[in-house]
Amino acid sequence: MARAKAAKGTPARVTTLKKRAEYLRVRKGARCATPAFVLEAKARANEDRALPTADEPRFGFTVTKQVGKAVERNRIRRRLKAAIKDTAPDHARREFDYVLIARRPALTSAFAALVGELAKAFARVHRAPARVR
Repeated sequence: MARAKAAKGTPARVTTLKKRAEYLRVRKGARCATPAFVLEAKARANEDRALPTADEPRFGFTVTKQVGKAVERNRIRRRLKAAIKDTAPDHARREFDYVLIARRPALTSAFAALVGELAKAFARVHRAPARVR
C-alpha cells in the first residue's frame, strides 16, 4: 500500500518523547496548570550528552486511567496532539521538551478554548523560573 502524502501547508508530525527518563527530566522544569491539562516544560541542556540535539521541540503526552476508558483517553490524546500542531509553531521553543498531562475536561472543552489555554500555558512556562523539586 502506498502511504498518502500530507498536503502542503499541513503541519508535520509532532516529535514525541519516548523514554521514561525523558518524562522524569521534564518533571523538574516549569509547570502551568489549566482546567484541561498541565503543561510541563524544561530546556534541553547541551552539556548532557545523553540528550539528542533536536532542532524542534519534543512533546510527551500522559493520560492516566483515572481520566476514562481507552476510547476516551485516546480521543483526549488526539485532541491534545491537534492543539499542539496548531499552537507549537508560534509558541513552542525548539530547545525545549514539553509534557502534557491531560485532565478530564480536555475531552469536552471546545477545541478553540483548548488551543487558547495551550498558548497561555506556553507563555507562562517560558517566563516562569524553573521550580526546584
